[in-house]
Amino acid sequence: MPKFAANLTMLFTELPFLDRFAAARAAGFDAVEYLFPYEYPKEELAARLRANRLKQVLHNLPAGDWAAGERGIACLPDRVEEFRAGVARAIDYAHAVDCPQLNCLAGKLPTGCSRELAQRTLVGNLRFAANELAHAGIRLLVEPINTFDIPGFFLTRSDQALALIEEVGSDNLFLQYDLYHAQRMEGELAGTLSRHLDRIAHIQLADNPGRNEPGTGEINYPFLFRHLEALGYKGFVGCEYKPLTTTAEGLGWMR
Repeated sequence: MPKFAANLTMLFTELPFLDRFAAARAAGFDAVEYLFPYEYPKEELAARLRANRLKQVLHNLPAGDWAAGERGIACLPDRVEEFRAGVARAIDYAHAVDCPQLNCLAGKLPTGCSRELAQRTLVGNLRFAANELAHAGIRLLVEPINTFDIPGFFLTRSDQALALIEEVGSDNLFLQYDLYHAQRMEGELAGTLSRHLDRIAHIQLADNPGRNEPGTGEINYPFLFRHLEALGYKGFVGCEYKPLTTTAEGLGWMR
């Protein structure tokens, strides 16, 4: 069975964020992930992890004004300086909480910007970030997102992400493979895992439709868990889903 990490952005939302660390430990998790740490002092996050004997396995680079609908700035030509400053901030937080990998959200294609210019911007930003993170001992990940949930998102499919990784040309850039987003855009989950496991550094899950817990939709998660075990996947699987009812009931699939 894979190792699972609780996504504290999506799970235990009945509690204040900082209280979700203890809730994850009480539910049996050894590891956590979440979207962004930057709203909280890094010392407080590190203390919560230590107090609850939890490993943090992932968070994202700063992604612009999330509340205003931004979903990443890495492909935005007029935000390069902001992106580079965000890389330094993310490294600072990652070191404080001992997080081994950071995910980069590409963002939405800006109005009036050609795909070619957005691609060049994204490649340049990823080269910069991959190099900075390599010096810091941290892996860089990039994640395709489905366009049903985020219309206009620039990076949408696994083959596009893998071609992007080739173009960047860094051995410190990997694919974050979210099974829910991949199912919505392309399917072929087991085949993609088999062909590209060497480039996949982190996996996330949710069922489709609804982005709820495994067992509520069409994805055959028992099969995929066996498949991952057979492939020898050693990383974590992040539980990035919205419980259909309560978090407690939404964790029933793990039992």
